[in-house]
Order: sequence, then structure tokens, then C-alpha cells
Amino acid sequence: MDKTVLYASVDNIWFSEHKLYDLASDFVKRGGKYLFLDEVHKYPNWSQELKNIYDDLPELHVVFTGSSLLEILNAKSDLSRRAIVYEMQGFSFREYLNWNEKLSLPILTLNNILDNHLSLSVGIVDKVKVLKHFPDYLKHGYYPYYNELPALYYSRINEVVNLIVELEIPQLRGVDISYTTKIKQLLYIIAESAPFIPNVSKLSERIGISRNSLLAYLDALHDSCLTMNLQKEGSGISRLQKPDKLFLENPNLMYALSASQIDIGNVRETFLPTNCVIATK
Repeated sequence: MDKTVLYASVDNIWFSEHKLYDLASDFVKRGGKYLFLDEVHKYPNWSQELKNIYDDLPELHVVFTGSSLLEILNAKSDLSRRAIVYEMQGFSFREYLNWNEKLSLPILTLNNILDNHLSLSVGIVDKVKVLKHFPDYLKHGYYPYYNELPALYYSRINEVVNLIVELEIPQLRGVDISYTTKIKQLLYIIAESAPFIPNVSKLSERIGISRNSLLAYLDALHDSCLTMNLQKEGSGISRLQKPDKLFLENPNLMYALSASQIDIGNVRETFLPTNCVIATK
């Protein structure tokens, strides 16, 4: 066993009586070099303690993960110049095929696909029946846990959505808990209509909130990876700027959240920006 490496799940009850910094310090004294911390956002004031660990224990290499994207984004200022933060996306269609079919399809740029789609497609269909797998990917291939309990896949997605809307957005964006029903109503409207060009005035009137509140909620949903707010090139980005087009973040969310018949054209339109964004991160 390599005693220079330690893994710890920070949501363990042990941390209710022990400090993260003390664990790291003691580990270094015992020859530790690599510390892997999971679910770090569950630990109070975690970003400040990681900052202190970085400053005081330079010989220790720390890798941390968290499942609350908003929490990680909020902590970036504490960890600026000290940590490289990677946002983990769901599976692209390429990754889905590689995982399920044990392939090694390479990453292709959009320009390469547009210029060489005929020759590229011939090489790919020789290896895998793409059309056989594509509908499955659109319905339940984005989040890597789709194979664990397939019958409960959409229930798990809805649990995560409720956690984000009811807990994380109010806590981390200062939204009054009584307004979570408004955010859910907004998300439901997006799920039923996306992708679409939003009319901010009509949307805010329909939900019963101000224009600025609507734009703030759209920004929070985007940062939470529940929606995707696209802007035209050169239009700039700000929290109070109307998106030029609204999407759900991935096609699986459309099937999980929409109560009506899914328009396959809308699903395919959502697929394109989802996979292009994954390829750029």
C-alpha cells in the first residue's frame, strides 16, 4: 500500500469533529504527498482551508471534487491562482459510444466534421451502428449513472434538479426560499418550449416576477447546468443580459422534465450545442 497517497470523502461524519487542515498537516508529517478529497463542498469553509493548505503545505498535491457547481463557482475567488478548476460535463455522443461499445473514437472539430463529413462518417459506421445508439443517447445517455438503475434514471435527474432549485440556488444566490416555486415554474416553461428565443417581458409577466429577477434566475439555472443560455457572437455576456436563445442543458433533461410529447426536432437541436460545448471544455 502506497502511504504517500490518501483519499478522503469529506462528507464523512469524522469531519464533524476534525479539521480538514489538520488532516492534511498530519498526513504531510507522515510522508504524505497526494491528497484526494471527494465531496469537498459539504465541508464548511472548505475553500479557505484549502487555500491555507496550499500556502502552508507546498509539498502536498491536492485534488478535490464537489458535486455542487454553484458552490465551486462561488469559491473560485478564494482559490484564484491556487487551483485549476475543471467542470465535468456529461457524456458526449462520442464518449457514450466509446464507453458502451469499447471504442476509441477521436475528438473531431466542428470544422473538420463540416469539411470532411462524408469520409469521416464512412470510417465511423464501419465500427459502430450509429443510428442504433443515437436515440438511446438522446433519452438516457448523458449522465454516466444511466446504467446503474435504468428504471430510476429520470427520478434521479429530478432529485438532482430539486436539490439545485430548492437548496443550492437559494443558499448560494441569495434567493428567498419562497421564490423557488417561481424558479421551478420558469424551468418547466423552458422544458416545454426549449429551444426558443425568449421574450423576457412576457416570461416575467407570466411567472409574476420582475425582469431583473427573471434574468437572475436564468443566469442561476445556466450556471447550475440545467439550462444553456446562448448569446450571439460579439454580443457580450452579463448576468442581466437577455439570452438570444434558451436551451435545456442536454436532451436527457427534456425527457426527464417535460410532461408533454417531446418534439424530436427540438431534441436534435439541443443535442448540437450540448456536444459542441463538451468538446470545448
